[in-house]
Amino acid sequence: MSEPPLPSHAYLPGQTPRHPEGAFDQLRESARAGMSAEALAFSAAFRAGIFYLEKGYFWEAHEVLEPVWMALPHGASERHFLQALIQLANARLKARMGRPRAVARLGAMVLRHLADCRDAGGGAAVMGVALAPIEAEAEAMESDD
Repeated sequence: MSEPPLPSHAYLPGQTPRHPEGAFDQLRESARAGMSAEALAFSAAFRAGIFYLEKGYFWEAHEVLEPVWMALPHGASERHFLQALIQLANARLKARMGRPRAVARLGAMVLRHLADCRDAGGGAAVMGVALAPIEAEAEAMESDD
């Protein structure tokens, strides 16, 4: 699979311009209610969200992961996992903005969502993404308060 195109810039509230309304609609529309978790894992929205997280586009990652989260059934391990990813993106954004208390609070939220993911039957990897590195990063965030 090819990598999704990167946005023109990483949005940083108060520091960089916000993306135009609808800039991510094409990606967002690839995740629809009724799709299986497996299909959502291959959606353009999910793939872009993971790629954006890796490349430092945290606000943008949240923007495209949200419809994937919304398409997953309540209580599903994958839905809890997506909540963890969205809060991880938020925590990384807050770190870039120099807000360590918010980072610690969000790190704790990521850990709770990962625990809920595991309680709902999630394994070592969910939707093709390993949980251990995310958990380690969230633990480090939480302890940096």
